[in-house]
Amino acid sequence: MSRYAELMADITGAERYFKHRREDPDYDRAYVSARRRIDQIDTIIRGLDERRCDLNLTKAELARRAGLRPEVIRRLFSTESPNPTLSTIVALAGALELELTAEPLEEVGVN
Repeated sequence: MSRYAELMADITGAERYFKHRREDPDYDRAYVSARRRIDQIDTIIRGLDERRCDLNLTKAELARRAGLRPEVIRRLFSTESPNPTLSTIVALAGALELELTAEPLEEVGVN
């Protein structure tokens, strides 16, 4: 069996499907854009949770400090694909004594 055939045998049907779909330039642009948003949200959520742990706060204590319901915090840090509101992120950042900033993308021409 060729190396390519071995690699193709190791990927799932869904992975093959998306690999094929990404050959379409329009689809690939949309995919890359969505992936970037998901990665940014994941990075923010991980950063908030790491800060919570560094401060030795329970999720319940963080919820109290942020003025949020405890179940909101539990879901945020345990859901596979969280999609918090900006208001929630700002409340958590304040409770964790963090400053939120927006920075330009390093890549030229990224929309």
